[in-house]
Amino acid sequence: MRAHTPAPHRRLPDYRPLRWLLALALLTSMPGCTPAAKALDSGELAFEGQNYHIVHLDLKREQLSLHWRDPQSTEPFGSIETLRLWGEARGQHLLFATNAGIYDKQFAPLGLYVENGKTLVPLNLSHGNPASGNFSLLPNGVFAVYPDGHAAIRTSAAFKADGKPVQWATQSGPMLLIDGKLNDQFVDDSASLKWRSGVCVKTTSEVIFAVSEAPVNFHTFGRLFRDQLGCRDALYLDGSISQLYVDGEGYAGAPAFMVKPYAGIFAVFAKP
Repeated sequence: MRAHTPAPHRRLPDYRPLRWLLALALLTSMPGCTPAAKALDSGELAFEGQNYHIVHLDLKREQLSLHWRDPQSTEPFGSIETLRLWGEARGQHLLFATNAGIYDKQFAPLGLYVENGKTLVPLNLSHGNPASGNFSLLPNGVFAVYPDGHAAIRTSAAFKADGKPVQWATQSGPMLLIDGKLNDQFVDDSASLKWRSGVCVKTTSEVIFAVSEAPVNFHTFGRLFRDQLGCRDALYLDGSISQLYVDGEGYAGAPAFMVKPYAGIFAVFAKP
């Protein structure tokens, strides 16, 4: 603060900034007048010289759901943008979305798909040729959210053995981590480099989604979940078509020209 110097025409202090702060404090204390804040815990993360986009969800706070077809028209959504516009038309604001897993040539989920308690595609335990696709690179697995709100990732065989009803579930593969260990099918120096997306369940209510910002191999992607994110069980979702959308941040992952129609999309809509 400056020392007081008498002057014939001393300028009075400008209290406008203070009045503005007081007004802001009053507004933010009123329901419905809180300034926009970051809706989800998301951002970029560097691991071994590569960048990834990570989204942390707390299922106690955010409601994760799955969407394949428009309930009215039965037409597949196919894209995150279509799902976003569908939600907007119903007063639902999309905060987060990403593709949910492997699908077949008819653009239907290749394995188990459960939407709001209804099984639309049954569990797939066929043992195919690994050369035919990542789903057959065993073991594959299931990401599930149960009626009580807790989440889990299990190998497909373990999921079947549990026999528990689920609220939301998708089957994909391969498993990236199984009880803290990398899938033993992965090769450290593999030259199979692709954009990759995956999910892990760190606690029963903490779910982490990740997508690479450039091509990586399975071994590196699995170690991201184990060594950087501290997960014990993680599931691969898809490769070169994978993108992740966060409201206010846009899209991350594969380039737009590589994206194809999705069969199943994870989503978090803002609560009314």
